[in-house]
Amino acid sequence: MPQIFKIGSYTVYFWMNEGSPLEPIHVHVAKGIPSQNATKIWITKHGKCLLCNNNSKIPKKTLNTIIKIIEAQSNHIISFWSSTFNEIRYYC
Repeated sequence: MPQIFKIGSYTVYFWMNEGSPLEPIHVHVAKGIPSQNATKIWITKHGKCLLCNNNSKIPKKTLNTIIKIIEAQSNHIISFWSSTFNEIRYYC
C-alpha cells in the first residue's frame, strides 16, 4: 500500500485493493502499522474532506488537524491517486 505521507505517528496511505469498480478517491489513516480497517476519509472534487469512518479511533482534535493537512495536500493526493490507479472518481 502506497504511503502518501506521515503526520506525526499517523500514516496517510492508499490501500491497493480498492474494489472493482474502483472506489471514489479517499485515503486511510492509521497510527503505527497501516491496516485495512483504518480511518477512511473521502476527498471531494473541490479538495475538501468528508469523514467516512473513524475506525482507528483517532481523537477528535487530532483528526481535525489531520483532515486540514489532507485538504491542504489534496492536489498532491489526487495526482498520486491518478498515477497509482489510472482512474479518478469522486464521492461528491
